[in-house]
Amino acid sequence: MRQWIALSLLCMSVLLLPVSASAACASPIKFGALTWESGQFTTGILKYIAESGYDCTIEEVPGAGPALETALSQNDIQIIGEQWIGRSPIMEQAINDNKVAVIGDTLQGGATQGWYVPQYVMDDNPGLRRYQDLPKYAELFKDPEDPSKSRFMNCPSGWACEIFNTRLLKNTGLDAIFNNAHPGTGAALDAEIASAFEQKKPLLFYYWQPTGLIAKYDFAPLAFPAHKDECWQDLLLDDGTLDCVSGFPVSPLKIAASTPFINDNPELASAFEKVQFTPDQLNSAILEMSESKRSGDEQALEFLRANPNVWQAWLPKEVAENLAANLGINLTNDGTGNTSVNTPLNDATSSNAFLALTSSFPSWSLETPLNKALATVVRDYGDVFRSISSVTLTYLLLPIERLLTVIPAWLIIGLVTVLAWFGVRKVWFAIACGAGLFLIGAFGLWGALIDTLALLIVSVLVTVVIGIPIGIAMSGSSLLRKIVTPILDVMQTMPSFVYLIPVLMLFGIGKVPALFATIIYALPPLIRLTTLGITQVNHEMIEAGRSFGSTHFQLLIWIKLPQALPSIMAGINQAVMMSLAMVVLASMIGAPGLGEDVLQSIQTLNIGQGLQAGTAIVIVAIIIDRISQAFGQGKRARQKTIEAGKRPIG
Repeated sequence: MRQWIALSLLCMSVLLLPVSASAACASPIKFGALTWESGQFTTGILKYIAESGYDCTIEEVPGAGPALETALSQNDIQIIGEQWIGRSPIMEQAINDNKVAVIGDTLQGGATQGWYVPQYVMDDNPGLRRYQDLPKYAELFKDPEDPSKSRFMNCPSGWACEIFNTRLLKNTGLDAIFNNAHPGTGAALDAEIASAFEQKKPLLFYYWQPTGLIAKYDFAPLAFPAHKDECWQDLLLDDGTLDCVSGFPVSPLKIAASTPFINDNPELASAFEKVQFTPDQLNSAILEMSESKRSGDEQALEFLRANPNVWQAWLPKEVAENLAANLGINLTNDGTGNTSVNTPLNDATSSNAFLALTSSFPSWSLETPLNKALATVVRDYGDVFRSISSVTLTYLLLPIERLLTVIPAWLIIGLVTVLAWFGVRKVWFAIACGAGLFLIGAFGLWGALIDTLALLIVSVLVTVVIGIPIGIAMSGSSLLRKIVTPILDVMQTMPSFVYLIPVLMLFGIGKVPALFATIIYALPPLIRLTTLGITQVNHEMIEAGRSFGSTHFQLLIWIKLPQALPSIMAGINQAVMMSLAMVVLASMIGAPGLGEDVLQSIQTLNIGQGLQAGTAIVIVAIIIDRISQAFGQGKRARQKTIEAGKRPIG
């Protein structure tokens, strides 16, 4: 009897206890792991609320966008922290089937996009406010690669915004005044914008938010007419037929949740509905993530600790106190409605200090000084580098490009066919070379081939002019070899991506930074092989030349270089092939050519386009490699014949 009474009292005491925050979670919650900064940050905020505020168990599931959306519709995951409304057929179908609901509004005013100029440009030109004003101010935005026209900086190749920006240029008639420049990648676009702001230069470009760059620099949008959905849907099509102009749509950013999750966790779903950031808050968080190299979870933790006034409005009092306790902060009200934060000693800051003290290594970093140094060079000497870029374009790249454009395609194919026969001395190979070039034209890639060949020719010429003299100098000086060899090691082993962005910020987007990046990549093998070839020249031949009274210059011209020519030709062959290998990388910083088609196919998952452009690059590579090797081997064969004739018989 006593046992029954005790059990009854225990049950009554449990029923009379206040409902805790953990009652909001019916089961573990699985979040989709997003790959972009704003999505990572928002997901981090939601995870901390669920785990530290409501004492829920959480998991994070990685995957691509469509895979996560499909998993959400099947309740395999429960939350996608940031969903751009109206951009996913999978999500729209799941919402229509009542498997998924979108809740809340995480960005106040929604995600915006448009055409921008720096605010200082608009301040200096009060008449520039709308897109219709651009023809009057076109001189501000001159295209360095085509001074007869101005330049509009589009978004990266293959993105949807590339299509509607191109259509807007056409429908507004601005394509007659502005060239449509493609930066290749988002990083290249950011670098071009940052370079313009650091130098206080004019720039007309497309951009969007939420992004960190908008928090860092002062963008001024150009006014467009009100958004018209019918017109906009047509602008999204390459083959659209409407001749209309529309303003840009605003994309609401919401939280996508599975319907079972909302039904089982109404309190938590209600809290998620209230989560919202201002554009300044979200853009600043993304900027801090980027500059401080934080993950989304780390930045979310920083935000929650620094902004309790923001998130307290989202949560019930008990949940807010629970979250604050788990964050290691004390919430106190100063009587004015504002909340102050007292951070105890055992928070993450003290933990980081403890880790720094107990670590085996000091905390050193060159990142900040190098970034500041680059920004200073761009700001103070940007005009010098842009002048070098202009000279390079005017006197090297553009003349060769125009020459190749003027020459008929059939004549180029014929010249290459004849050259292939003279080099290899095989009719079938010469015919194959001509057929390969014809196939590139049939693919519709002849213009891209000309752009690639122009860049290739100039880069090889500059590489030869620089590389061979350095190789000659190194062959005669052991001290110079000791100095230059480590530099060549760095040039060959340093990943190309490391110096693409600095070169881009110094010289501007397009062909010139691609040219300099290609030269850096192709120069070391030519220098090394030139040095090797000269140092391996037969010492007896050099002594014979000296005995006849030859000067150092005569020895170099008449003995060393002819003997080292096979090795030098091998170096030129390597320089050519390595220059061609940079084609795709060069397209990432806005260089036109075959690589641009490859990059676009990657970003749009267009397998057919990628295979066509890839096949064209392979054809060009084989033709150049076999012909240059044939001429180099011909030199070697003649050299061996000469040496064999000098040997004594028997």
